[in-house]
Amino acid sequence: MQWQHRLVALLIACLPLTEVGASPASATPFMRLAVTTEHGDVLVDETVPLGGRWCIKWQHSVEHFTVLDCYRNAAGVMQLERSHQPDFAAGLGHIFGRGEQVSDGEGGYWINAIDEPVANNRYLLRVGSPAVNHRVVWPDGEHPQVSLSALAAGQRVTIQLAAPYASPRE
Repeated sequence: MQWQHRLVALLIACLPLTEVGASPASATPFMRLAVTTEHGDVLVDETVPLGGRWCIKWQHSVEHFTVLDCYRNAAGVMQLERSHQPDFAAGLGHIFGRGEQVSDGEGGYWINAIDEPVANNRYLLRVGSPAVNHRVVWPDGEHPQVSLSALAAGQRVTIQLAAPYASPRE
Protein backbone atom coordinates (compact mmCIF):
# COMPACT_ATOMS: atom_id res chain seq x y z
CA MET A 1 0.00 0.00 0.00
CA GLN A 2 2.89 2.35 0.75
CA TRP A 3 4.15 2.12 -2.86
CA GLN A 4 0.73 3.29 -4.07
CA HIS A 5 0.96 6.39 -1.88
CA ARG A 6 4.44 7.10 -3.27
CA LEU A 7 3.16 6.67 -6.83
CA VAL A 8 0.29 9.09 -6.20
CA ALA A 9 2.73 11.60 -4.63
CA LEU A 10 5.03 11.29 -7.63
CA LEU A 11 2.16 11.84 -10.08
CA ILE A 12 0.99 14.90 -8.15
CA ALA A 13 4.53 16.28 -8.07
CA CYS A 14 4.87 15.85 -11.85
CA LEU A 15 1.45 17.32 -12.68
CA PRO A 16 2.72 20.93 -13.12
CA LEU A 17 5.16 19.68 -15.77
CA THR A 18 2.39 18.27 -17.93
CA GLU A 19 1.46 21.69 -19.33
CA VAL A 20 4.93 22.90 -20.28
CA GLY A 21 4.48 21.93 -23.93
CA ALA A 22 3.45 19.19 -26.25
CA SER A 23 5.17 15.86 -25.91
CA PRO A 24 7.64 15.05 -28.69
CA ALA A 25 5.86 11.71 -28.95
CA SER A 26 2.74 13.61 -30.02
CA ALA A 27 4.57 15.38 -32.85
CA THR A 28 3.32 14.80 -36.37
CA PRO A 29 5.23 15.59 -39.59
CA PHE A 30 3.79 19.10 -39.38
CA MET A 31 1.87 21.36 -37.02
CA ARG A 32 -0.16 24.54 -37.59
CA LEU A 33 0.72 28.06 -36.56
CA ALA A 34 -2.60 29.64 -35.64
CA VAL A 35 -3.18 33.24 -34.62
CA THR A 36 -6.71 33.95 -33.42
CA THR A 37 -8.44 36.91 -31.81
CA GLU A 38 -10.27 36.60 -28.52
CA HIS A 39 -13.47 36.60 -30.60
CA GLY A 40 -12.33 33.55 -32.58
CA ASP A 41 -11.34 35.31 -35.81
CA VAL A 42 -8.48 33.44 -37.49
CA LEU A 43 -5.69 35.77 -38.64
CA VAL A 44 -3.06 33.13 -39.47
CA ASP A 45 -3.43 29.40 -40.07
CA GLU A 46 -0.34 27.98 -41.77
CA THR A 47 1.41 24.62 -41.66
CA VAL A 48 4.79 24.40 -39.94
CA PRO A 49 6.88 21.26 -40.52
CA LEU A 50 9.02 19.82 -37.75
CA GLY A 51 11.99 22.18 -37.49
CA GLY A 52 10.03 24.93 -39.28
CA ARG A 53 10.57 28.53 -38.20
CA TRP A 54 8.62 31.79 -38.04
CA CYS A 55 9.16 35.18 -36.39
CA ILE A 56 7.09 37.92 -34.85
CA LYS A 57 8.51 41.15 -36.30
CA TRP A 58 7.66 44.55 -34.87
CA GLN A 59 8.79 48.16 -34.55
CA HIS A 60 9.93 49.24 -31.08
CA SER A 61 7.40 51.85 -29.94
CA VAL A 62 10.02 54.27 -28.55
CA GLU A 63 13.11 53.77 -30.71
CA HIS A 64 11.20 52.77 -33.89
CA PHE A 65 13.63 50.05 -34.97
CA THR A 66 12.74 46.50 -35.97
CA VAL A 67 12.82 43.67 -33.43
CA LEU A 68 12.48 39.97 -34.31
CA ASP A 69 11.41 37.19 -31.94
CA CYS A 70 11.92 33.90 -33.75
CA TYR A 71 10.32 30.56 -32.94
CA ARG A 72 10.53 27.00 -34.22
CA ASN A 73 8.55 23.79 -34.21
CA ALA A 74 10.92 21.64 -32.12
CA ALA A 75 9.36 18.16 -32.35
CA GLY A 76 5.88 19.56 -31.75
CA VAL A 77 6.91 22.11 -29.12
CA MET A 78 6.80 25.85 -29.80
CA GLN A 79 10.23 27.09 -28.84
CA LEU A 80 11.58 30.65 -28.67
CA GLU A 81 14.78 30.10 -30.61
CA ARG A 82 16.38 33.53 -31.00
CA SER A 83 15.79 37.27 -30.97
CA HIS A 84 17.28 40.15 -32.97
CA GLN A 85 17.59 43.54 -31.31
CA PRO A 86 19.35 46.49 -32.88
CA ASP A 87 19.87 48.30 -29.57
CA PHE A 88 19.58 47.98 -25.79
CA ALA A 89 16.39 50.04 -25.69
CA ALA A 90 13.66 49.97 -23.06
CA GLY A 91 12.36 46.46 -22.48
CA LEU A 92 15.10 44.81 -24.53
CA GLY A 93 18.41 43.22 -23.76
CA HIS A 94 20.20 39.99 -23.11
CA ILE A 95 19.68 38.17 -19.81
CA PHE A 96 22.79 36.30 -18.68
CA GLY A 97 22.29 32.54 -19.00
CA ARG A 98 19.46 32.91 -21.51
CA GLY A 99 20.95 32.27 -24.92
CA GLU A 100 24.13 33.70 -26.37
CA GLN A 101 24.48 37.33 -27.46
CA VAL A 102 26.40 37.83 -30.70
CA SER A 103 26.93 40.89 -32.87
CA ASP A 104 24.88 41.17 -36.04
CA GLY A 105 27.77 43.10 -37.65
CA GLU A 106 25.59 46.22 -38.01
CA GLY A 107 25.59 47.60 -34.48
CA GLY A 108 22.82 45.36 -33.18
CA TYR A 109 22.85 41.83 -31.88
CA TRP A 110 21.23 38.42 -32.02
CA ILE A 111 20.46 36.43 -28.91
CA ASN A 112 20.89 32.89 -30.27
CA ALA A 113 20.21 29.51 -28.66
CA ILE A 114 17.50 30.76 -26.31
CA ASP A 115 15.62 27.51 -27.05
CA GLU A 116 12.89 28.04 -24.43
CA PRO A 117 9.65 26.09 -24.75
CA VAL A 118 6.55 28.27 -24.76
CA ALA A 119 4.12 27.04 -22.08
CA ASN A 120 1.20 25.13 -23.55
CA ASN A 121 2.50 25.90 -27.08
CA ARG A 122 0.75 29.28 -27.03
CA TYR A 123 0.96 32.80 -25.71
CA LEU A 124 -1.11 35.96 -25.71
CA LEU A 125 -0.05 39.14 -27.47
CA ARG A 126 -1.66 42.56 -27.30
CA VAL A 127 -1.26 43.63 -30.93
CA GLY A 128 0.32 47.02 -31.38
CA SER A 129 -0.84 49.92 -33.51
CA PRO A 130 0.00 50.15 -37.21
CA ALA A 131 3.12 52.13 -36.18
CA VAL A 132 4.32 49.09 -34.16
CA ASN A 133 3.15 46.76 -36.95
CA HIS A 134 3.31 43.34 -35.29
CA ARG A 135 3.55 40.81 -38.09
CA VAL A 136 4.21 37.13 -38.64
CA VAL A 137 7.09 36.52 -41.04
CA TRP A 138 8.65 33.35 -42.39
CA PRO A 139 12.47 33.47 -42.61
CA ASP A 140 12.50 31.14 -45.60
CA GLY A 141 9.57 32.90 -47.31
CA GLU A 142 7.37 29.79 -47.43
CA HIS A 143 4.25 31.80 -46.49
CA PRO A 144 3.33 35.44 -47.04
CA GLN A 145 3.93 37.91 -44.22
CA VAL A 146 0.79 38.78 -42.22
CA SER A 147 0.42 42.14 -40.47
CA LEU A 148 -1.45 41.46 -37.24
CA SER A 149 -1.61 45.22 -36.62
CA ALA A 150 -3.47 45.75 -39.90
CA LEU A 151 -6.02 43.10 -38.88
CA ALA A 152 -6.32 43.43 -35.10
CA ALA A 153 -4.55 46.53 -33.68
CA GLY A 154 -5.24 46.90 -29.96
CA GLN A 155 -6.71 43.41 -29.66
CA ARG A 156 -5.45 40.45 -27.70
CA VAL A 157 -4.55 37.48 -29.89
CA THR A 158 -3.41 33.94 -29.17
CA ILE A 159 -0.36 32.72 -31.06
CA GLN A 160 -0.35 28.92 -30.97
CA LEU A 161 1.47 25.94 -32.41
CA ALA A 162 -1.32 23.39 -32.76
CA ALA A 163 -1.88 19.89 -34.03
CA PRO A 164 -3.04 19.58 -37.64
CA TYR A 165 -6.73 19.35 -38.29
CA ALA A 166 -8.09 15.83 -38.15
CA SER A 167 -9.25 14.55 -41.53
CA PRO A 168 -12.82 13.39 -41.64
CA ARG A 169 -13.30 9.66 -42.02
CA GLU A 170 -14.53 8.49 -45.38
